[in-house]
Amino acid sequence: MIASFPILISVAAEDAGKRLDQFLAIVFDRVSRARVQEMIAAGKILVNDSPAKASLKLRGGERISVLGEAKRASLKAVAEEIPLDIVYEDDDLAVINKPAGMMVHAGAGATDDARNRGTLVNALLHHLGSLSGVGGELRPGIVHRLDKETSGLIVVAKNDAAHRKLSAQFAAREVKKKYVALVHGWVKKDSGTLAESISRDRVRRTRMTTRVEGGRAAVTHYRVVRRLDTKFGKFTLLDVKIDTGRTHQIRVHVAGMGHPVVGDTMYGAPTRARGKSAVIVLRRNFLHAAELEFRHPRTAETVAFKSELPVELREFLGKVENQEP
Repeated sequence: MIASFPILISVAAEDAGKRLDQFLAIVFDRVSRARVQEMIAAGKILVNDSPAKASLKLRGGERISVLGEAKRASLKAVAEEIPLDIVYEDDDLAVINKPAGMMVHAGAGATDDARNRGTLVNALLHHLGSLSGVGGELRPGIVHRLDKETSGLIVVAKNDAAHRKLSAQFAAREVKKKYVALVHGWVKKDSGTLAESISRDRVRRTRMTTRVEGGRAAVTHYRVVRRLDTKFGKFTLLDVKIDTGRTHQIRVHVAGMGHPVVGDTMYGAPTRARGKSAVIVLRRNFLHAAELEFRHPRTAETVAFKSELPVELREFLGKVENQEP
């Protein structure tokens, strides 16, 4: 994580008022705030030679000593009997229709069993048994990901050979992925390409941004399906295709052009869609991975899958279009 220890840091006057964990997450650009908090809790970070809390407000002039990393107990995904919508399965792979609200796998910062439960991986281990080991013990079978609040199609590998061949297709941008998104406002152009690079927000570490130089290349293509003028406000229904698969890519790109995904409060969508005379609420993001196409890793034949909008998105769209409360 960090090259060598101990590391000595002097707090400048302009950093006064920042929390200790926030300050260090900015200093160590590639270290998450959660990881910094673990180090503080483990006594690996001292302020003026004394232990401190993550919430400590800095005054400027402090001497911070980073003594080392916090040790973690290794985690391994476990099987759980969770319902799973398996669209297709053979000896090499499975295509799953993931529901919104389910994480694909436990995060690297997971520190206990509670955070290592309820994921797609846990369900896969129960239903499929054998998965590829390329991704490690927390991410068996996982070739690509969908955000927690994004529903739709995801392919998983059941053996290492399939995993490597599928990963190579994703890396070469050969996999075709189409999403359906409902965004706030009217998108002006009927179609377009968004190509701003994406990097992690330096202050809010769970967010991504296009406003920092040196990010990873990201390419998103969109096409307007229809524009809606309703009593709940204006919306645009989009078909979206992505060449790359960066974290939060579609959400960040459409928010960057001023049209956040409905329900996506992290990137600027209102909690309630409010028009002149009515309010409507969607308790998830209106983003669905509707189509997936790739070459089968064993036969090299092209396989394609489709997934209809889940019921909660169909109902929401119907209410908006029909002006229902």
